[in-house]
Amino acid sequence: MSNRFLSKAILALIVTVVCVSCGVTPTATPIAPPPGWELKWHDEFDGKEINASNWTYDLGAGGWGNGEAQNYTARPENARVENGMLVIEARQEKFEDSYYTSARLKTQGLQDFQYGRIEARLKVPSGKGLWPAFWMLGSEFNGGNWPDCGEIDVMEHLGKEPDLIFGTIHGPGYSGALGLTKWNRQAYNIADDFHTYAIEWEADQVNWIYDGTKYFTVTRADVGERDWVFNQKFFIILNLAVGGNFPGPIGLDVVFPKQLLVDYVRVYQKLP
Repeated sequence: MSNRFLSKAILALIVTVVCVSCGVTPTATPIAPPPGWELKWHDEFDGKEINASNWTYDLGAGGWGNGEAQNYTARPENARVENGMLVIEARQEKFEDSYYTSARLKTQGLQDFQYGRIEARLKVPSGKGLWPAFWMLGSEFNGGNWPDCGEIDVMEHLGKEPDLIFGTIHGPGYSGALGLTKWNRQAYNIADDFHTYAIEWEADQVNWIYDGTKYFTVTRADVGERDWVFNQKFFIILNLAVGGNFPGPIGLDVVFPKQLLVDYVRVYQKLP
């Protein structure tokens, strides 16, 4: 270790000892909000397990409306906190009547939000047939009222398109293939590193941001005479799907397990 790093380590140790001796518990580095925003809610995944006050699960198989292959579980094999990250892991294994497992976490019934900057730092997995997503559904969702409840896809990535992410909204009369969407291509494989995905959402408008750069805006005027259903509370979803009509067949060269890594999820509100 160099003298510089040794000095930093000694200094950190001294600070810790002094704080403890004074009865003060050292705290983590405060989160610095983007200019003009304040932190409302966050999960840094720094504990030993998934915080049940923030996250619950969708469970089961059945294709999830898209012919997907995975069975979503709440097992630690498929969803856990590890090294300061949420790990959502897709596995190739026999489980009930499925041959793949994964996880889909959601804040439904626990944490929901109306407007703000919704942000996550993620590392998506590579491989054809994989479909990681960071998205939101209207809090009135009851299992049968989609797309009337509204859906905001902050980020979707298809393993068969390694340089592409996209953002979309779905609502009544503009859902599925008719959703309002923007494809955002890069000059590199997105799965090679962590990236930051966000929306900045206000009444009658949603902006999509990738690594700090805005690439898409949808306003109430863009849906025309159709209902704008995005001025209400939404909850957050993180999942890793396997196969299906949209991502396509699972590549024969894909080696499982595959992981979606989540460094953090944060929600900011605009300062007055």
